[in-house]
Amino acid sequence: MESRGTKREAGEIEVAEPGNKLPRPAPSLPTDPALYSGPFPYYRRPSELGCFSLDAQRQYHGDARALRYYSPPPTNGQSPNFDLRDGYPDRYQPRDEEVQERLDHLLRWLLAHRGHRLHYCKCWLAGAIVTWRGHLTKLLTTPYERQEGWQLAASRFQGTLYLSEVETPAARVQRLTRPPLLRELMYMGYKFEQYMCADKPGVSPDPSGEVNTNVAFCSVLRSRLGNHPLLFSGEVDCTNPQVPSTQPPTCYVELKTSKEMHSPGQWKSFYRHKLLKWWAQSFLPGVPNVVAGFRNPEGFVCSLKTFRTMEMFEYVRNDRDSWNPSVCMNFCAAFLSFAQNTVVEDDPRLVYLFSWEPGGPVTVSEHRDAPHAFLPPWYVEAVTQDLPSPPKD
Repeated sequence: MESRGTKREAGEIEVAEPGNKLPRPAPSLPTDPALYSGPFPYYRRPSELGCFSLDAQRQYHGDARALRYYSPPPTNGQSPNFDLRDGYPDRYQPRDEEVQERLDHLLRWLLAHRGHRLHYCKCWLAGAIVTWRGHLTKLLTTPYERQEGWQLAASRFQGTLYLSEVETPAARVQRLTRPPLLRELMYMGYKFEQYMCADKPGVSPDPSGEVNTNVAFCSVLRSRLGNHPLLFSGEVDCTNPQVPSTQPPTCYVELKTSKEMHSPGQWKSFYRHKLLKWWAQSFLPGVPNVVAGFRNPEGFVCSLKTFRTMEMFEYVRNDRDSWNPSVCMNFCAAFLSFAQNTVVEDDPRLVYLFSWEPGGPVTVSEHRDAPHAFLPPWYVEAVTQDLPSPPKD
């Protein structure tokens, strides 16, 4: 995973590094894949700093209580025949998507560890970019995205750059008008996890319970892309107790579902579009394997297939119209440089909103306070005063 390449930022656009007394950076960043086709940039192998869990009521716990254990069905040549529609909608408790969580859960983890390991936490945060893995995933796939735009809010506080996604108006409309079929498909993805995971190692999964999407286990990792230190968190589906190395994140497994494929054209489209997102999501945190359940039109899983994250690009290497990992990582590095050089004022109430729509460049606008400010007062005050622990709910 560790790879060094010639640093190439935004094609030939000059982007000054922080501290250099150079002119203000360009007000926009192009996203054309051709501009980012240089060698793969340096990306340090991610290491896990810690973890936290969210319970059935979405309450934070600084431990691994929500971690599940990979427990696939026996490989006897038969179809798994998992019924992904079972329990819908009677045993389904979806998370309230109207609640804007922003970076709050990750900030609680940071605050707790700022107290317990103050020196180390300050080292992690010094000059770092703090965000969710999902936000970085969207950056990686941007050069090839043709449908959905995004907005990222950025604030600098005590030298650390924080990035938090903002729901675009279009995404909000899409969410509020989500058709019943799509809601059921979302459930089916979570149901698949229930069939494949157990609460304890060596125990069989119990798919008879409720599917509650409030529950989550999150890994907190550090890495570096080019010269940008990263501290990010992402949800983890399960850990594989059977792998030789149980050291996270190499023991983690990502679980996915997709419709059954019947023709070369369908597989080609799958490799071009869905596999790109699977690769980006798993490569960033260093998750080595994605296990996919392929479902038939009736909602039953008819086959399982394991995709090794580091081998996903092989499926499209000879497809000139498909994606390239170097382009994804070079664009992400260029965006992070663009953000670091744009967000120069250290003020948690000042927000730079980076916006992008397919076919155009990334643009930026400045905002102050509500509704754009996303670093909560309890975090700002605690960090300012070096308080050791987050507030009680």
